[in-house]
Amino acid sequence: MKRIKRFGVYQTAKVIAIIYFLIALVFMIPFGLISSILGGANFPGTPFGGGLFFILMPFIYGIMGFIMTAIGCLVYNLIATWTGGIELEVEITEPNLD
Repeated sequence: MKRIKRFGVYQTAKVIAIIYFLIALVFMIPFGLISSILGGANFPGTPFGGGLFFILMPFIYGIMGFIMTAIGCLVYNLIATWTGGIELEVEITEPNLD
């Protein structure tokens, strides 16, 4: 058994933020294109007018992913000191050289 004793907060949050950004980008580009074809996106009462929403959303999603992951890592690291962390079983395999 292997045990995860702690997460590197900054590195983990950075990787997750990039993943969240890319996921949001994948969804926002088609939604933005469809919205512009169908007459534009209007979000009354918000500072995001039209296509600006679709441009900013991946960045906002990435930033929030970074913040929430950092908080999650800090909480995990604290709880892991009390409980010993999550245990996992790993198997080491030889690389396939075929």
